[in-house]
Amino acid sequence: MEHQDILDRVKRIHFIGIGGSGMCPLAEILHHDGFHLTGSDINESDTLARIRSYNIPVFMGHRPENVGDAELVVYTAAVKKDNPELVAARERGIPALERSVMLGIVTRRYRNSIAVSGTHGKTTTTAMITQVCIDGNLDPSAIIGGKLPYIGGNGRVGKSETIICEACEYVDTFLQLTPAVSIILNIDADHLDYFKTVDNIIKSFHQFSTQTSRVLIVNGDDANTRKAVQGVTGAKIITFGLKPGNDYSAARISDKEKACEDFTVLKNGKKLLDVSLSIPGRHNIYNALAAAATADYLGIPADCIADSLHRFTGVHRRFEILGKFNGITVADDFAHHPTELTATLTAAMHMGFRQVWALFQPHTFSRTYLLLDDFAKALSIPDHVILSRILAVRETNIYHIYSKDLAEKIPGSVCRDTFEEMADYVMARAQPGDLILTLGGGDIYKCANLIVKRYKEKTEQ
Repeated sequence: MEHQDILDRVKRIHFIGIGGSGMCPLAEILHHDGFHLTGSDINESDTLARIRSYNIPVFMGHRPENVGDAELVVYTAAVKKDNPELVAARERGIPALERSVMLGIVTRRYRNSIAVSGTHGKTTTTAMITQVCIDGNLDPSAIIGGKLPYIGGNGRVGKSETIICEACEYVDTFLQLTPAVSIILNIDADHLDYFKTVDNIIKSFHQFSTQTSRVLIVNGDDANTRKAVQGVTGAKIITFGLKPGNDYSAARISDKEKACEDFTVLKNGKKLLDVSLSIPGRHNIYNALAAAATADYLGIPADCIADSLHRFTGVHRRFEILGKFNGITVADDFAHHPTELTATLTAAMHMGFRQVWALFQPHTFSRTYLLLDDFAKALSIPDHVILSRILAVRETNIYHIYSKDLAEKIPGSVCRDTFEEMADYVMARAQPGDLILTLGGGDIYKCANLIVKRYKEKTEQ
């Protein structure tokens, strides 16, 4: 691969946006490998505090002089071409690599690179596999898209030849990877601003599959996934799913109305282990099956897999309970696609709450416009829905789509412009026994934090 040997030629690396969830673990790994790092960012965060704990200098704000004597610059996809540090690198002839390119370079330095891909469930499954591998004494390195409480962050530097990372399909960044083991959890309509059609998404996953050298662990229940791996000959294909006929399947799924599932994992039709999950939602059976299949392939004993999956309590922003106040539970979740919302809200409705209040921040104009009816269907599941403004992210509103257009399709829903107004509305109406659940891939968690802060202040009065 192009640039693969660049780390043999440089010692000093500057990270633009070092506090990002994908940047921080890369920086940790390279720091531990003896590289001299600097970084810059525009917002203070826990992540930056972690970076500074390694005595890595971090500059606030982006200025040309921050590049210093760096021999290589790494930047996130969010960094614009006119970023002063990127401009300075270009003017001085310093190589600059986008984060996904560097991820490919770093992961190829490990003999056992494991990449977790799919439209939904990547972060949870990457975290599950990481925890199971740690418990199985494989001592892996890891790069996770969310904070895993078990390791106290979203990255880990191990001493073995194993690395586990999340592989994101947006703008085909996962095609920078050449994993030994790849997991494909599912393939769904998303990022259509880039891919345009589901067929194009399937083609990208097919290409990703051909770049996997050893094993593909794939959802055999998912038609798009099966299509993506058709004709792939370079890697062994292992399937998982709820349906019989998969290499790893789930049997004796608890039929009790409860949020967290119990089930038996079968390998080739024979019992491998029993799992009792501690995280809610039937969708997590698929994530756990993928993790179990991967761990079994890596030689981790069945009892260790079962115990580790039981002790797995989730990832930051994945149905994260933030507090309980006078019988009202406040939680936050990253769900921002109709399929994810359906899974999360269905689980929430099975958890025994009096009423569920869903506070949703739509994420990108294109996704809201192209999947409008699917969003409306998913958001009809809870008892109450409050919508914020659509978070633009990287887009202008060429679609002329607004939250009110979505609200019109959800009976009883309301729109509020600010997080303060959303908090006011729900706190005036929520009763003991209710769940207040914020949902979205943007900064809706700030609304959840505001609600928690206000409830705490009330309690202390």
